[in-house]
Amino acid sequence: MRRRTPPPPSPLQQRDGVDPVRLRLPAGGAWGTVRDHLVARLAAEAGVIDGMLDTGQIVDATGRPVPRDMAYVPGMYVWFHRELPYEERVPFAIGIVYQDEHIVVADKPHFLATTPRGSHVTETALARLRRDLGVPTLGAAHRLDRLTAGLVLFTVRPEERGAYQSLFRDKQIKKEYEAVAPYEPALTLPRTVRSRILKERGVLAAREVEGEPNAISMVELSEQREGRARYRLTPSTGQTHQLRVHMSALGVPILGDPLYPVVTDPVPADDFRRPLQLLARVLEFTDPITASRHRFVSPRGLQAWSSYEEWTG
Repeated sequence: MRRRTPPPPSPLQQRDGVDPVRLRLPAGGAWGTVRDHLVARLAAEAGVIDGMLDTGQIVDATGRPVPRDMAYVPGMYVWFHRELPYEERVPFAIGIVYQDEHIVVADKPHFLATTPRGSHVTETALARLRRDLGVPTLGAAHRLDRLTAGLVLFTVRPEERGAYQSLFRDKQIKKEYEAVAPYEPALTLPRTVRSRILKERGVLAAREVEGEPNAISMVELSEQREGRARYRLTPSTGQTHQLRVHMSALGVPILGDPLYPVVTDPVPADDFRRPLQLLARVLEFTDPITASRHRFVSPRGLQAWSSYEEWTG
């Protein structure tokens, strides 16, 4: 099997903890210049592309600015920083549970995305941690939903990232979550929920469909009071929104969930009230690099359990 040649290192530094965009010019096509291809490929208008070229913002692998008339070369790489729109700052701190020369285990707050995606770029856990810790090589070994709080594993060395990602792919890591949801006396727990979950691109909510189960969750009752309960959730698979879908299907949707059982109207970007009451509480695994056995626990609490009136307010 022919191995893919890795791309050259970026000639541009990160900006605000965000990597520059890297584009490889594809084979084929009728573009005469790099500029023609960028105009056709990118969403920006031709005038914007010309302005970036004229001011040296688009560079080649050596870091030299790409001129407007540079001939198109299939396989060539170019880099640039995209202009980022204003992002509402998520007013909650990221906790550091553990850090060594290989990994960082962070305690992500609600409302903060794990990695840059869509409209969330600089206000992400990855970008913030790169800036705050001064570790530009930091990478995420997995993702946690933006609305979910709790433990996220980051890697320090890019060459080791695959080893840690394999823990999640090969189900060699134990993840335990905590949720606050309505208490239903008729619901028999503990139980293992198995279903097939489908998440379609462009559709906000996932749904359960007929077919071979691809999502398995253990649901246990920890304690209950005043019509609410704390649940311990242990997924053995990692489908999108899996725990949220399963809790809703059991008739006890997680408090603060804007998608399940029904999709609600979006709230303003600066509205951080009533966070989803779901917390990634525990990560447990054997380190693939050091062979150390780790068990990390988030010290966060869920507000709808500790102070329901404050959460509803």
